[in-house]
Amino acid sequence: MSDSERLRREAEEANRHYNDALTAVDDAFIPADETPGPVVPWPDAVLPPPSGPHRPWLRVVHRWLAPVFARQRTFDNKVVDAIDALTDQEGEVAFARFQTALIIFLQKITAFVESKDRVVADAAASRLEQHERLLNQLPDIQSQLAVLQRATQMLTRAGASPSFATAQPPAAGPTKPPSNLSSLDYRYVAFEDRFRGSDDEIREKLRAYVPVFAGASDVLDVGCGRGEFLSLLKTAGISARGVDTNHEMVATACERGLDVVHGDALAYLESLPDGSLGGMMAAQVVEHLPPPYLTRLLGAAFQKLRSGAPLVVETINPACWLAFFSSYLRDFTHVQPVHPETLQYLLQASGFGRVTLQYSQPVPEHMKMQPVDVAQMARIVNANAAILNNLLFTHYDYAAIGYRS
Repeated sequence: MSDSERLRREAEEANRHYNDALTAVDDAFIPADETPGPVVPWPDAVLPPPSGPHRPWLRVVHRWLAPVFARQRTFDNKVVDAIDALTDQEGEVAFARFQTALIIFLQKITAFVESKDRVVADAAASRLEQHERLLNQLPDIQSQLAVLQRATQMLTRAGASPSFATAQPPAAGPTKPPSNLSSLDYRYVAFEDRFRGSDDEIREKLRAYVPVFAGASDVLDVGCGRGEFLSLLKTAGISARGVDTNHEMVATACERGLDVVHGDALAYLESLPDGSLGGMMAAQVVEHLPPPYLTRLLGAAFQKLRSGAPLVVETINPACWLAFFSSYLRDFTHVQPVHPETLQYLLQASGFGRVTLQYSQPVPEHMKMQPVDVAQMARIVNANAAILNNLLFTHYDYAAIGYRS
């Protein structure tokens, strides 16, 4: 038997006992005879007749009030008789019976009320548990809906997608997107929708790199994703195109009117003429690449960029422990983190000059360790806090920016 069924039965039993006790109280109670006796005529001593000079008009008032006073006298006499009756043996027995029934009734009504409270509390707890269960399922449902939405979009494009027909790669570039679609494509897009941020958020993060490409043309965005940075360049009047291995992201970018092709970044670069690019961007890409592939990609970029053209390589900053243990480890497609100084060296070793490190997305102040304002001890504690802040809470991302010599 479930707890709810047990509480329901206890409530029914308490309700039955309550009704029985209430009936017993009614049976034990001896109602007083409240029927008034015969009305005493107004000349009776209950209300003496009027006299004096105002006697004529007072007789009218006297005649109206005399019956009321007579009934009150009769009722008072019956109350006295009832009190006197309680003093005899029969009255004592009746009173004892009434008293006992009343005590039992009070006991039963207590149990009755408590049982009702338990039933109500159980119902409320059941509803609360149900609501909590639904709330706990909400993140799962949201993730599944996001994946289903992306899967539906992918299947729709696979059936008939004129958008891909307009996304023509350059003459020397890769072919059209392959017809075989990976389930990882749409799942990863849904993953980025949830954890990396919305289109607007990504655009705001990447907006700081637009001035680096001022006056450039033929910019290539490697791993362009949904095309956030390409949209920024298009708004700034900078010609650019993108390449990405994720079929679903390429489809999304093409639907936005951006020049994006599906293919491998290194293969795409190697297919281009030397010196044909006026700039190259790779945001949140290198952490997905094994070291041999990364070094070849940087070498190919140096060959394809024109003299003086910029290269921006942005990635998660593993030197910031908060970024490493949250952003980096969260993404199951990451291969290897790249330390800022390592990436700076790789660009220099590939032939790029004036290589600098530009940090972005600083950790908010409220997430950092707070200094202690206590005289000399404060200096020691604050020095330790500064050391930990430099290790744990610096910047989420960084970009190595170099120029083709």
